[in-house]
Amino acid sequence: QVQLVESGGGLVQPGGSLRLSCAASGSISRNYVMGWFRQAPGKQREWVASMTTGGTTGYPDSVNGRFTISKDSARNAVALQMNSLAPEDTGIYYCFYRVLYVMESSNVWGQGTQVTVSS
Repeated sequence: QVQLVESGGGLVQPGGSLRLSCAASGSISRNYVMGWFRQAPGKQREWVASMTTGGTTGYPDSVNGRFTISKDSARNAVALQMNSLAPEDTGIYYCFYRVLYVMESSNVWGQGTQVTVSS
């Protein structure tokens, strides 16, 4: 079984930066995708970034060019560098892990970390 621990949220002014980290532990597959979804109050959960063990990254248009996902210094961990933050980026950020190349696969979720962008 896989567990996720994420960190790095906080309060930042518009235009500022934050770095989130997410570390996976347990029975980790050779092939998986990790990343983040976020959920703002009153809104649906929104995908914000992902990276596969093969090195493929992806972002929606809302964060493309501002957010960068990469391998973190810890083993089986990813980092999300968030620059040029805006109030619209406020929300709870949930790290996820999903095994690839398996038909019956579902997400494992981190505990969530609050990101607040405000003056």
